Amino acid sequence: MPNPFSRTTLLFGKESMERLYRAKVAVFGIGGVGGHCAEALARSGIGRIDLFDDDSVCPSNINRQIIATTRTVGQYKVDVMKERILELNPAASVGAFRLFYSPDTADAIDLSIYDYIVDAVDTVTAKLELICRAAKLNVPIISCMGAANKLDPAAFEVADIFCTSVCPLARVMRTELRKRGIGRLKVVFSREPARKPLGDAMDVLRPECALGEKANLHTDIEQRNTRQKQIPASNAFVPPVAGLIMAGEVVKDLAR
Repeated sequence: MPNPFSRTTLLFGKESMERLYRAKVAVFGIGGVGGHCAEALARSGIGRIDLFDDDSVCPSNINRQIIATTRTVGQYKVDVMKERILELNPAASVGAFRLFYSPDTADAIDLSIYDYIVDAVDTVTAKLELICRAAKLNVPIISCMGAANKLDPAAFEVADIFCTSVCPLARVMRTELRKRGIGRLKVVFSREPARKPLGDAMDVLRPECALGEKANLHTDIEQRNTRQKQIPASNAFVPPVAGLIMAGEVVKDLAR
């Protein structure tokens, strides 16, 4: 079989590709951002990718998440992502962990084994815990700021967290990281102001959205998630771009 990474090798060279193959990367959050990031890492030849997420695929994920299809609704995201990565690169080592990262579960994971950590989770508590632990271990980490309620994929930038602006999540993170003595953090953020969702989430997350009986089977998942938090608006072209940018930063840093 021809080398699937031959064209990537033309850009990075054989020595860098070997470094990528030996690299261990953890991706926390396999949603619209993290799923595309994980896929790009796999397509770039990263040898070991560990996936962390306790969520299952919902019908409303189909508009933006690379693992979400009518076939995968109801399946655990990490399991679907693992299967997809191994279809791309059977030689890769992939760990699928059904775990919601938080201060209560953090001790179950040895972050020191990783060469890079991708933070694509969507809660401030989880982000802070992950970032602080990575900093203590001196493990490189990249964190995604807000990608919902936006329409402009060209508004994303890579910067240190303390050089960000506009993004409300980044503002909260700057304050909290200062309190914890964290002096720097590479992030992907958008300068586009967040838009207000049009309508109520419960009105638009209906089972009759052209998904047939399978949607009815998993309506309870949608309603549960809707009750737990305010549902942000999203689309097919903004969160994926954030994930691809993150993957690009990881690959370029590891290939050096």
